[in-house]
Amino acid sequence: MSVAEASPPATAQTRASGSSFYAAMRILPRAQRDGMFEIYSFCRLVDDIADDGGPQGLRFQQLEQWRQDINALIAGKIPGPQFTGLAKAIKQFNLQKQDFFAVIDGMEMDVRENIQAPDWQTLDLYCDRVASAVGRLCVRVFGMPEAEGAALAHHLGRALQLTNILRDLDEDAAIDRLYLPHETLLAAGIESTDPETVVAHPNLAAACAPVIARAKAHFAEAAAIMKRCPRASVKSPRLMYEAYQIIFATLLARGFAPPRTKIRLPKHQLLLVLLRYGLF
Repeated sequence: MSVAEASPPATAQTRASGSSFYAAMRILPRAQRDGMFEIYSFCRLVDDIADDGGPQGLRFQQLEQWRQDINALIAGKIPGPQFTGLAKAIKQFNLQKQDFFAVIDGMEMDVRENIQAPDWQTLDLYCDRVASAVGRLCVRVFGMPEAEGAALAHHLGRALQLTNILRDLDEDAAIDRLYLPHETLLAAGIESTDPETVVAHPNLAAACAPVIARAKAHFAEAAAIMKRCPRASVKSPRLMYEAYQIIFATLLARGFAPPRTKIRLPKHQLLLVLLRYGLF
């Protein structure tokens, strides 16, 4: 039995409806919208495996089952009726096996051990797998030119993931994870890699500063790429970019001193972004 068969019954759109990117998916034409729902659903299901806290061996088996299911879909075989939509998206948009596998590899990094203060190289690999690889799937659905699509996936994926890391420091620490690079902790005078100790440290802001700088650089590169692409092909990524710019700016304005309030994108601001970049 495939992993997806063991999951609670839910459509790809239902899973996607809880995403902060749902509005960016909804503005797409029907075929592209359905393709994005399928990509998000896949990501959600494998992410749930990584985060569910069950036996490690079982989670490795479930992720391996997903590799087998993706192999079958790429070969034109459908392991079960729940894969019909994903099979259609793979064929219609020429989605690549290596990108699906990269996402699964990223989830395995979380299953293997609770990530705590990786070095920059490991963090960048993690961001590529859990974010930029998803972007590489998405830009094929958006219809972007090959080179520009790959570059946008690289930079925007990393910008969004680094923003998530900065935003979710406390939530990650609560499950014994810490994605801030070891090098930035040492430079800030923080010798511990224990998540709860780090997020309570008075030098936390200094440790976050290099991550902020790198996120800014990736946002800038992503903006430059989208500027030179046909508007229709970057409508959805532009909306994602603008929504995360609000989150990023709010995060910087709040700072990292306790108590840290949870950063959320207000619905009225999302609506304004949608009106500006989605409808017009």
